[in-house]
Amino acid sequence: MTRHGFTLTAQGPFDFGATLRFVEDWPATGGLPSDGRALRFAYCAESDWLPIGVTVTAAPGGVAVATTRAAGPGIRGEVARILSLDVDGSGFAEAGETDPVLGDLQRKSPGLRPLCFWSPWEAACWAVIVQRSSMLIAARIKQRIAERYGARVTVDGEPYAAFPPPMTLLEAGGLGLPAQKEEWLRGLARAALDGVLTAEHLRALDPPEALAELRALPGVGPFSAGLILIRGAGAPDAFPGDEPRLFAILREAYGLPEDAPPAAYRKVAEAWRPYRSWASFLFRASGYGVPADER
Repeated sequence: MTRHGFTLTAQGPFDFGATLRFVEDWPATGGLPSDGRALRFAYCAESDWLPIGVTVTAAPGGVAVATTRAAGPGIRGEVARILSLDVDGSGFAEAGETDPVLGDLQRKSPGLRPLCFWSPWEAACWAVIVQRSSMLIAARIKQRIAERYGARVTVDGEPYAAFPPPMTLLEAGGLGLPAQKEEWLRGLARAALDGVLTAEHLRALDPPEALAELRALPGVGPFSAGLILIRGAGAPDAFPGDEPRLFAILREAYGLPEDAPPAAYRKVAEAWRPYRSWASFLFRASGYGVPADER
């Protein structure tokens, strides 16, 4: 099979090894196998909704990327977004100098950047599937949907199931989910096909406007909207308005009272601008006692 390659250069600190260590504990990916040297995955590219396999390895100053089909600017931009290499991270250390708690976390995980969902569409589907379910069970359901309805792509000799594109799930039935969740997924599929659930659209909006637009979608509440914008679209400077696990971590890290209002967490996050999403990701990845399958 012909392989197509390109490189992505990081602006600011970046440690691809830290990305690999993170993905091994991230259930939303469906348990990607790792040899400790490469990140391999298959997804339906947002630029054309066609399946593509991707292999990412470390390279001087960034990463080398190989794809199973030609990668134009759209796909290159998507891979950069997935790895948070589409953002200049040169100033992130300054936020840690302003906030010593964040600075300590940066020293413990130097160069770790957010790893995003392969697309905002897939992030939105995950947000619905995982509602009122454990992450591990949700990951199995998501993987089962991918294997039943998604395309299989051979990446470095191994088959990977790509999560199906919106036009496929719009017509699919029997997803193994409650009827309400299946209806929500169909509504999200229509939104994706209308261009609402795309990184380009969501990143073009101010974060509060994007969050409000996402909350208007079926099955998407405040927590899900933050997940889609931050870990789906890769918006670097959005702060989740309602994320109980993150708030619990911040209470422990900053000694906030149990009844601290959301405004108290927003005040803490002000010191992280313009990398509030990145800082939130580091706190979630650190866990502060939170099990890996809840990060």
